[in-house]
Amino acid sequence: MADNTVTSTAQSQAATPGATGMGREPASASSPQHWAGSWRQLGVHAYIRMAIIGGLLYCLFHKEIGGIVHQWLTDSSWSHGFLIPLFSLYFLNQSKREILNVQTKPNYLGLFCLVCVILFYVFNTVSPAGYGYFREISMVGALGAAVLFLGGWPLMRYTWLPITYLLFAVPIPEGYYRLATIPMRQWAATASTVMLNLVPKLEATANGVIINIIYNGKHLEPGLDVAEACSGMRLLMAFLALGVAMAYLHYRPIWQRLVLLASTIPIAILCNIVRVIITGFIYVLWDAEYAQGIYHDLLGMAMLPLAFGLYGLLAWFMSNLWVESTEAKPPDVVVRSH
Repeated sequence: MADNTVTSTAQSQAATPGATGMGREPASASSPQHWAGSWRQLGVHAYIRMAIIGGLLYCLFHKEIGGIVHQWLTDSSWSHGFLIPLFSLYFLNQSKREILNVQTKPNYLGLFCLVCVILFYVFNTVSPAGYGYFREISMVGALGAAVLFLGGWPLMRYTWLPITYLLFAVPIPEGYYRLATIPMRQWAATASTVMLNLVPKLEATANGVIINIIYNGKHLEPGLDVAEACSGMRLLMAFLALGVAMAYLHYRPIWQRLVLLASTIPIAILCNIVRVIITGFIYVLWDAEYAQGIYHDLLGMAMLPLAFGLYGLLAWFMSNLWVESTEAKPPDVVVRSH
């Protein structure tokens, strides 16, 4: 009898790892060998052109640049501004191979946008209705428009994030900044009151941003003021900027990056509440001297490692919760019947 052979072959697929999103793609296998070059590959003419463009932008926006740097130096809430341009340069370096080999061509939409940005800047400079913040963010818009004009969309594809990231270095208007701190200060005062009331013989009540405390029948004066420095805005702005950087640099699905980015806001608020609670306990149970001044600033600095720890815990949790199953595939089976 002739053998009847039935062959069952398991299907196999080759997975190609890679992360796309936030303006980055993995290099293809057909990439040219000279991708391993350095920034010197651009040549002298490219650097001269960049120097000319940078000089023109500085001449136009030198007052705004000086004002921003001065605020970085004098306002601790914006001292992280010095790091933002460095992060932008690092992002550019991460896409070095793509940028060095991109086929650039002028895009006149960029020229139109550049003219509009300059006119917008001039209007906010000479008009009584002008707004100083718009003049400052016009710098970033002018830089982006210049890149689009000279390099086109292919270059803009790899540079939009480093350019947009510079907005984190521009201080927001003082009025809006203070307005945003009010609810954060109230949340911190309310949460601290709840925790302080857990201490025996202690009664705490929140009156706006002031915590009135009675301990052992004695009213502590003055009340604990959740000041603007305790609002958490400083931590929020710095941690949000770092959160964007970490979400961009970590190779993971785009939805996980968005979750990590969104988590920076509640994490920063939570860490500031912890800071105010600890300050309240120090004020009541230890010594009011250690709840202010340099000790208060050191406690605020200690919240940044806590924020990074919570952020890393969330990242680890998502990485280990959604793991692709790697079940053993059945081998090829050959069944022979006689």
